[in-house]
Amino acid sequence: MVDAFASTSSTPISSSVNDTTVDDSEKDRTQQLRVGRLTKAHGLKGAIKLELFTDDPGRRFVPGAVFTLQVPTGSAWHGKTIELVELRWYNQHAVGFFKDVPDRSTAETLAKAILWIDADVAEQSDEEDAWYDHQLVGLAVMRDGVRIGTIGRLEHMPAQDLLIVKTPTGDVMIPFVKAIVPSVDVKNGLVTITPPPGLLEELPEDPADAPEADAEPASETDAAASAAPTDRP
Repeated sequence: MVDAFASTSSTPISSSVNDTTVDDSEKDRTQQLRVGRLTKAHGLKGAIKLELFTDDPGRRFVPGAVFTLQVPTGSAWHGKTIELVELRWYNQHAVGFFKDVPDRSTAETLAKAILWIDADVAEQSDEEDAWYDHQLVGLAVMRDGVRIGTIGRLEHMPAQDLLIVKTPTGDVMIPFVKAIVPSVDVKNGLVTITPPPGLLEELPEDPADAPEADAEPASETDAAASAAPTDRP
């Protein structure tokens, strides 16, 4: 599932686009949930810090749990799975110990790997403000009461998720965060966005900056002065 307001939810998707890119031969992820990301080695015994994308780590991260790894195609871990031995907490940070990761050097080769588990896409979320991708694709996107397009797909980046909105002028990427996507109404098929200026189109010229129609032509001296560098933004 995807959570618009915090990166704490398991996420099934139909495509994977992020800094751990994969090729077309990798397993189709429509039947998988993204549950975590390995961030960096911790200590000398193979432990790895985890960023969790699930609200239920006690269920997902149990000894013996096996995760599919999403890593660059050139990685020695490409196409492999990894088994959790133990999940510990240090200063409120999740740290995982995995089978066949005996030392820091090995742990460092797994930095930025995304962890996936097999899951039933038909499973619905009980979490507030959390949705599966298939629930969002096709929803109408509204801004200021006007429909600007529909959600074509989601892209899941390490830092945040993106809504790819199909508009008459092409696809637009919208960060899936509460400040920009304050409302998702799956029942009525609507997503409301409040994008900052310039996110969806070029900013129009500020009328205050446009020359007045009745203004007298500037003198050559004035023109030269206006073209000179200034410290004023």
